[in-house]
Amino acid sequence: MHRGKTLEEKLFYLKKYLTFWDMLTVQQRELLIRNTAAASYFKGETIYSAEHECVGILILQHGEIRTYILSEEGREVTLFRLGAGEICVLSASCILKSITFDVHIEAEQDSEILVLNSAVFSRLMEDNTHAELFALRLAAEKFSEVMWAMEQILFLNFDARLAIFLLDETAKTGENTLQLTHEQIARYIGSAREVVTRMLHYFVDEGAVALTRGRVTVLDKKYLQAIAAQPAKQ
Repeated sequence: MHRGKTLEEKLFYLKKYLTFWDMLTVQQRELLIRNTAAASYFKGETIYSAEHECVGILILQHGEIRTYILSEEGREVTLFRLGAGEICVLSASCILKSITFDVHIEAEQDSEILVLNSAVFSRLMEDNTHAELFALRLAAEKFSEVMWAMEQILFLNFDARLAIFLLDETAKTGENTLQLTHEQIARYIGSAREVVTRMLHYFVDEGAVALTRGRVTVLDKKYLQAIAAQPAKQ
């Protein structure tokens, strides 16, 4: 679902989040403004997938989006999630030639996004070194998160992965009660719902968490921290 934004609104967000804005010429700024569109997505709606054309750079104004890959068996492996004020460059694989794998992006919450046209941004990268460095830096940061996600799946025991996830979520939200279903957690950490459920019930038996419908409450962070710190699997 799309809706328009005033020139002042677009200009505010572009100046705020594009750190190279002051390094652009007047003509380049005007070109970027004209080729930035506003888009709204409902929770669960697909923003980008391998079947779609290159979307462009995404600036998330409100909401939350998730970037993930699909295994051959159809299992989702979440690479990272982005919140308000963050920027996604993996949706612009056509202008970042180093991206050679297919990613999918969906709205985790109702979200409002500014979309910077991929062809225009590609031309901007060719003409302005600061814009190119900005995009490459963002890509490098996100690939670091991708590598961390892959390292967890490959080298950490599942109980450690789940403990890390729960601790990270409480740190991010500032709440000990997380509004998450077992299915959501499974998508986020690249596992099966049944495996998540079994491990959560084990944590319940250990007094580390409590479960209610659609919620997980962390009761013993020290226990989870000890689980998270255990040696990687051999």
